[in-house]
Formats: sequence, structure tokens, C-alpha cells
Amino acid sequence: MNPATRVMKNALVENQPAPQAAVPAMRGARSKAPVFVLGCGRSGTKFLYHTLLSAGGFAVYHAESNAFNLLGLRFGNLAHRGNRRQLLDAYYMSKLFQRTGLDPKDIEDRVMEDCRNAGDFLRIVMETIAGKQGVERWAESTPLHLLYLPLIKRVIPDALVVHIIRDGRDVTASLHRIGWIRPLPWDRSRAFLVPAIFWRWIVSKGRRYGQALGTDYMEVHYEDLVLNPRETLAYIGKFIEHDLDYDRIQQVALGSVHNPNSSFRGDGKETEASTIGRWKRMFTPPQVRDIESSIGNLLVDTGYALETPPAERKSSLSVRLMNFLYPLYFAVKLWLKSDTPLARLADKGRMGSAESDAKPEAK
Repeated sequence: MNPATRVMKNALVENQPAPQAAVPAMRGARSKAPVFVLGCGRSGTKFLYHTLLSAGGFAVYHAESNAFNLLGLRFGNLAHRGNRRQLLDAYYMSKLFQRTGLDPKDIEDRVMEDCRNAGDFLRIVMETIAGKQGVERWAESTPLHLLYLPLIKRVIPDALVVHIIRDGRDVTASLHRIGWIRPLPWDRSRAFLVPAIFWRWIVSKGRRYGQALGTDYMEVHYEDLVLNPRETLAYIGKFIEHDLDYDRIQQVALGSVHNPNSSFRGDGKETEASTIGRWKRMFTPPQVRDIESSIGNLLVDTGYALETPPAERKSSLSVRLMNFLYPLYFAVKLWLKSDTPLARLADKGRMGSAESDAKPEAK
């Protein structure tokens, strides 16, 4: 059996489309536009993405595409045919492709003839998945794509962006626990502050980029989605022009709607509601003080109340230095990975390796 066929059959089990809800006979272009669900990691992007998929009408794809933060950088200018060939050869061997449920021949010709950038590649793949599943639109949820919003909107002009924002203290607790945002060696005693500063940096960038998109951008709070789902889904549904029926979503319950993607896994009884306010149990009062002195302004701007009295929110010299240096550090890393030849050395680990070691052949 062709290795690609084995990969495709494995993925087809996972990528069965959700049952389709009735839709109005007349639908505008906005109701078919792709939806980007973006936000800082651990903010509920996957939960909201799976909520949309559970509503029906979207292509079911259980992966982050990494199209702009990895594929479009690692394989160079996709206007060059040789780079497109390298991209496809690596993509066919990855979990990203395995989870599409596609055969290489489904996208081979379109990518080789029509793809000129990461947006073209993403649209070709997702439109092909949607066509195979009999739906008209698709969504995407790679958190780091928040840093590429201007590029995304330039190459996918009809994209609609939903920026999900979660209490930065809860995001800090989650990121600190899993160790995704690591401190520099001399800041290990204050490691908990680094993910807080990262949250402030990426959310601020995302809001600034997003607000320039006008009516194609919206912000939603993770806490509202969890505690007031019907109202929040109606709000999002109006923005994207899609029926997000809460009862139906709960019945279909794909992915993290059924199994919450918590970094605090315990007895297997995690719920999304239990993830709200966890920072109060994880951090000491002095740690909360340092966190709020670092990200308090953005917390307030995004609607969150602070715990530490104003008179006590005075940061030490070392904390002030971290607040100055780490945003520069994050910005330089992003520049090196996005705008220099080092982009071609990006780690392909995010693509994952497909189950078969044999190379699939497009026919």
C-alpha cells in the first residue's frame, strides 16, 4: 500500500466533518471567509477553534498549520519552484500533512503551479480539505500567527481574525508550568515573570496589528466564552456570519471541547471553568505583585481587575530591567527568525513526523 494512502486513512478517522447545521439560503462572502482564531499560547485558541469546528460548516483539521511562522520561512520564497518542491517533500512526510486526510495528488498540482507564498499554500490545503469534507469555509488557530497579522491580511485579504484574550496571570501560570517561555540563565529565580512579559508583548502586538484591520478584527475574552458561552458565541457568530449554536456544539464536542487542553492535568476531570483564576492558588502575594507590576496596565486595558493595591505595585530594579530587556529579546528573536537568512534554519520539529518513514509519491 502506498505510504501516503496509509497516512491518509489514519487521518480520515480523525478528520470526519461535523454534522452540518441548516444554513440560510442567501449567504454573503463574509459568511464563507476564512477565520483565524489567534492569541497568546495557553489563552484558549484551541478551545475556541474546536468550538467553531463543532458548530459545523468548517473544515475539520486537528492541527496548527504553522504556515506563516514556520513553513513560509523555513522553505524560503515560494515564488521559486524549487522552494515549493522542497516544501512539499517535507510536508508530505509530516504530521501536519497526515492530519489533513489528503493524498499528495490532491494538492500537488495546485501548489506547484499556483502557490507563491505561505498564504497561497495555506488556502490551497485548507480549501482542498473543505472540498473533500463538503463544507465551504475553514479556520486556522496557530497562536504565533498573531505576530504575522499584517502579512496574513495582505496575502489572504478576506481573512477574519478573532483574537482570544485570557487573564495574563492565568496564562503566566500555565506557560510557567509547562516551561515554554524560558528565562535567561541569570533570571531563573524570577522565571515566573518571563511568560508574563511575553504575554504582554505578544498580546500588545496582536491588538495593535488587529485594530488596524478595522471590522475584520474582533477581541473576545476566554472567560466570557467559558462562563457565558451562549452570549459570547452569538457575538462571535454575528462577526463571522456563522451559526454557532451552543447546544449543537456541546453535542458534537470535537477536540478540546470534549477534552480540555489543560496544562494542569490531574485526575482527568479538568473543565474549562476550573482554569479561571488558577493563578491565585499558584503564585505567592510577592509573585503576584511582581507580575501585576509588569503587566498590570495591559490587564486593566483588557478588562481585568488587579489584586495588588496600587501603593504596593512597586517593582524592584531587577524586575524593571526584565520588563525593559525581555521585549527587546523577543523582538530580536522574531526578527532573526523572520527577516534574516537564519529563517531557513528554523527547526522543522513543529511539523512532526508522519507515522510512515517511507516517502509518499504524488501521481
